[in-house]
Amino acid sequence: MRKMTFIAVTFGLLMVATTQAQAAGCIKGAIVGGAAGHLKHHALAGAAVGCVVGHHLASKKQKQEAEQRQQQQQQH
Repeated sequence: MRKMTFIAVTFGLLMVATTQAQAAGCIKGAIVGGAAGHLKHHALAGAAVGCVVGHHLASKKQKQEAEQRQQQQQQH
């Protein structure tokens, strides 16, 4: 029963995350967090936290790339 619940919730999170434009990193984070949380019997919490952390890291990376592009444009 827990396995089916885990699969259903993970699938639901993936479907919601893929439909939102600002969900960058959430899918990867949810998968990793869900897998790690599953080992400790807290898959849902792991997936939720993984989504948040993944989104944060993706946003941070996106800002850094934008800054690098801006600096390269200023140099030319």
